[in-house]
Amino acid sequence: MIPRRFFWILDFAVVAVAFCLAYELWPWLHHFTRQIDLTWLPAVLRPEPVTGELPPLRAIGAPFVIACLAAILMLETLNAYHPLLRQSRTRMFVYSVSAPLASAGVMTLFFFFEKKAGWSRLFLLTFIITCAVLLYVFRTALRQYFRGRLEAGFYTKKVLLTGPREGVRWLVDYFRETTPRTEYTITGYLAVPDDPAEFDPGTEMLGQASQLGDTLISRAIDEVIAVQGAASAEWMASIIENCDALGILLRIVPQALLFGKFRTLRTLYPFQILHLPAVVLAPPHFDSDALFFKRVFDIVLSAFFLVVLSPLFLLIAILIKLSDRSLPVFYRWRVVGRNGARFTGFKFTTMYPDADDRRKNLLDKNEMTGPVFKIKDDPRVTPVGRFLRKYSLNELPQLWSVLKGDMSLVGPRPAFPHELDGYGFWHKRKLSIRPGITCLWQVRGRNKISSFDDWVKMDLEYIDNWSLWLDFKILVRTAWAVVAGTGS
Repeated sequence: MIPRRFFWILDFAVVAVAFCLAYELWPWLHHFTRQIDLTWLPAVLRPEPVTGELPPLRAIGAPFVIACLAAILMLETLNAYHPLLRQSRTRMFVYSVSAPLASAGVMTLFFFFEKKAGWSRLFLLTFIITCAVLLYVFRTALRQYFRGRLEAGFYTKKVLLTGPREGVRWLVDYFRETTPRTEYTITGYLAVPDDPAEFDPGTEMLGQASQLGDTLISRAIDEVIAVQGAASAEWMASIIENCDALGILLRIVPQALLFGKFRTLRTLYPFQILHLPAVVLAPPHFDSDALFFKRVFDIVLSAFFLVVLSPLFLLIAILIKLSDRSLPVFYRWRVVGRNGARFTGFKFTTMYPDADDRRKNLLDKNEMTGPVFKIKDDPRVTPVGRFLRKYSLNELPQLWSVLKGDMSLVGPRPAFPHELDGYGFWHKRKLSIRPGITCLWQVRGRNKISSFDDWVKMDLEYIDNWSLWLDFKILVRTAWAVVAGTGS
């Protein structure tokens, strides 16, 4: 969803457009009202003639800023920045009208204290109507867009349960009765020691609580909910450690609160959707506004480069086909992304068709320690592919994965599914954020790195120190690395 601060910018733009539109409409409306003959009305019902003038647009900067800020302040006061999907159309209509009324009122006070009585009341009325219509239409369209994405499953969070079976069963029933599947869906549960096998938890058992780390990697999981029973100290410590290491949001629900009935005590629920009495442990970047701006940055840049570089894409495709007509232009890259989610990306083909079959005969020449396979002068690479790799041009189709949301411009390298078997537990934390086209390993000379551990350490350094400024510096240094031809 849209962070509050970004929503302020959007509303500022909408009010600004309404102000300028009202200014442009005023001359026509002013002329039109002068042409209306109302002399046939009784004197008591006859309105006063519309008076007032407008100075040049460049001279009304102060009223313009006042109108925008007053509208945003009123919207904030009316809680208009709560999630749009939780707001009714009536509520949106009320604050869409209230905001321009507040703006007009504040502007009127400004004109009064500035002794500018000649301002047109027709302009203020036009601004109120225009702004109210634009705000309501804008929010209604945005709400409909979010609803469509919600129904399509874009915002669905996959939840893994663990704890005593009776507690898990309670949660399964709770989700079924209170929570839409478009918002949360239960993937399964992990059993805990001494769990009575005869009790049906109502969902698939995926293993034991001690296997949480492997489960988080092998399956796409967004959140873990652990029911804390009377004898849960030992396995709960492992659950917390695994979620902490892999950056997965964890809700710890005391089992006594699930079945207890209270007369006067009320539980404070930290999340507005699930309303569970839980202690919530989340990584620092969880739902961060900065991550939203990172995603906006990814969409804008990837879309821009896909359009601008389309002639280069065509040229590379022709070169690949001229070198070997049997080669596909794109290599389908089936990899593991954030929180274990599988996706298919694309690169330009740089290897011969039998590359995967020849890989097992070259394992003794692998120059990387760990699960990653890499050879400096790989005989499977075509001549055109060698050039593309030198300047990292084979990576360009990944911009499509960035635009789709499977990847980011900057982030750890995605993992091949077969590589996960060779990961140590600490390696797996690199999958806690969205993978990227480039990262610290790229700008620090990836062709000089021979240790997979060193590679992962740089990915974890990026995760621990992430900021938008760090992304910008990495992108600038990556551009230089591409120009210098220091790719693999």
